[in-house]
Amino acid sequence: MSERAFDFLHVNDREGKPREKGITEIRGPYYDPMGPRELRDILETMGEYVDIYKFSGGSFALMPEAAVTELIDVCHEHDVQVSTGGFVEHVLIRDHDQVERYVEEAAELGFDIVEVSSGFLAIDVDDAVALTELVQDHDLKAKPEINVQFGAGGASSVEELESESSIDPTSAIEEGRRHLDAGAYKIMVESEGITERVREWRTDVAFEIATELGIENCVFEAADPEVFEWYIKQFGPKVNLFVDNSQIVELECMRSGLWGKKSTWGRIASYERE
Repeated sequence: MSERAFDFLHVNDREGKPREKGITEIRGPYYDPMGPRELRDILETMGEYVDIYKFSGGSFALMPEAAVTELIDVCHEHDVQVSTGGFVEHVLIRDHDQVERYVEEAAELGFDIVEVSSGFLAIDVDDAVALTELVQDHDLKAKPEINVQFGAGGASSVEELESESSIDPTSAIEEGRRHLDAGAYKIMVESEGITERVREWRTDVAFEIATELGIENCVFEAADPEVFEWYIKQFGPKVNLFVDNSQIVELECMRSGLWGKKSTWGRIASYERE
């Protein structure tokens, strides 16, 4: 890690990259475009705390190939892995015979991670696990997604999601376990049905998933500061989280113990036994 300003001030211990705990994944192009200059600015200032950069909504399929590879190159300059996001479920529906080509293209362009999502799919667990194995056969890391709400991963309203069926957390956990047994890198835990697009948070589900799959194996989507604050308060600063790129500074200030809100001020700590 490069020398930080005010290095005489205390911050919580932070493992260097590549790390398995305290992973921060940030959203790339989706709500607005992001070019290499903006990304470079983010990573030159906060890149030490960013582990994964995720293209969302298949945004890479709208961009010139040279722009996609430039963004990937900028990430790699800062030891940041690059994820496709959960676009494979779109490929499964619209271009079923192109799934392997999609994975091959991701490898050729320099992606590190393929997210195996299924929020809008009714798919057999065996088939989902086969996708995890396919990704790994191409020397990429598989990051399967588990959901407790059908329709997770989009911009649906609370009312729209309520009209869909919810998923038994036990079934989602078993699916996650199958993926881990198949060698998956991490499990992406979608926020819809837990802390997003619900009238009341289902925190019991988050605890159940963390307990059964292992907190170190999960990356929890935390769409708002109130959500990632809750995860840090419950699981500590080394919980793995996915946030919007605009939230990286607030999240890291909270992880480090530098800053916080009334309920977290001065209370977030780490301990490394020598």
